[in-house]
Amino acid sequence: MPSALLYLAIMLAAIIVWFLLLKRPVYEAVLISFIILLTITGTWGKVGQYIDKGLSTSLLYSMTAFVAMSIILTKTKIIDGAIAVILALLGRVTGGAGYVSVVASSFMGALSGSGPGNVMATGSITIPAMKRSGFPAELAANIESNSSYLGNMIPPSGNIVAAMGALTAWAVGAGLIPEGEEFISQGQFWIVMWGCSLWFILQRLVTVFAFCKAYKVKPMAKEDIPSLRETLKKGWQGLLLPIIILLPFVLDYFFKDSFFTGRLGASGAKNLSSALLIFIGGLASIYAVIVVKNKKSVTPNAIAKMFADGVKTIAPAIGVCVIGYMIGAMFTDLKVTDEMLTFMQGLNVGRFGLVLFICLITCLLGMVIPGSSLVAIFGPVFITILASKGVNATLAAAMLPCICGVMCGITPPLGLGMYAGMSLAESEFGKTFKNNLWWVALQFVMEVVVLMGWLPILGL
Repeated sequence: MPSALLYLAIMLAAIIVWFLLLKRPVYEAVLISFIILLTITGTWGKVGQYIDKGLSTSLLYSMTAFVAMSIILTKTKIIDGAIAVILALLGRVTGGAGYVSVVASSFMGALSGSGPGNVMATGSITIPAMKRSGFPAELAANIESNSSYLGNMIPPSGNIVAAMGALTAWAVGAGLIPEGEEFISQGQFWIVMWGCSLWFILQRLVTVFAFCKAYKVKPMAKEDIPSLRETLKKGWQGLLLPIIILLPFVLDYFFKDSFFTGRLGASGAKNLSSALLIFIGGLASIYAVIVVKNKKSVTPNAIAKMFADGVKTIAPAIGVCVIGYMIGAMFTDLKVTDEMLTFMQGLNVGRFGLVLFICLITCLLGMVIPGSSLVAIFGPVFITILASKGVNATLAAAMLPCICGVMCGITPPLGLGMYAGMSLAESEFGKTFKNNLWWVALQFVMEVVVLMGWLPILGL
């Protein structure tokens, strides 16, 4: 057996035992697998280098900024008003509660950064509304969980930062740019990410429509639909958040060469693009603090307590990513990634066969390895092999949070979103699992279609 596959099997076995059998946190499982690999490979002497590599990735700090932003946005409940507006707009449509779930959960999932947390927050509103409209409990649970996890591929999700890092690492390894430079700007990458995400949101909406026809779902009851006038009056400020977050990246995409480079110079424009990731997270947080109605909830002491309580959210997410970068550095040092690349190139399949294989392997690996770790460890390899078969490298990078992060969140046994949805919908495991297979299968098909370049993608 090639050492690459052996090391990968050892890592998977350690995570399965520690996480699934012993029921320990996933970040512990990934750390244990790293320690076991250090021992087996005899690389304890280089552990300092691997830790330094994991901690010196600048994009890691951007990810921390966005996770911190998600805590403020969630705790201040500023996005609740935006969800109420969506409910008022779509609730009157047949199956409207399902469409609300898709749109609101995708929107909130991108901001909250927590799939299961988003299911519990948004689902507490949408799942009861869906059940009252005639949605079976298992379908309501899966609509909510599958929509919530779309947030993993929609900026400003933290997984996007890891994907950008993988694209940069690929470009440096391919000799296209020197280390420390960007292959494309943050604005360009975010536009492509949104271009990919829109197709998956549309796919979820079409799937809900099909299930509504099959189950003869009704519109929401009038008494459950809030007044549009009242919700706009109370929640319009929340609707400005996407503009605050996205506008700088859109401006960077469209006017970087014609406006920013001419005034700041090439170096200044590049640094501005890099700074956006941290700057925007802080700007959105400041906006939330300014407009929140309950000013007592955003005093210095309240914010400090907010972050203290949110450590359980921040630490695992960032910890898993850091350890993922450390394992990635180890695998690169041991030539594991090179062996995996050689193995996949030796499959002697065309673009379609390779896309199928990578979508399948990420689906299987995502059952036990968190999506952020998959992106950090294997992202550059996946981009390299896909690009060698004619897939646009930027598209391949933009799809990493999808094929790793989204699929990881919806595929059992690591599909925590399904379990969160089940608890709210009070649905049976067997029925929920069978219905979830439809969503996983359709997600897989869409991944292949997008990676094959069969759909136009905004920004490419």
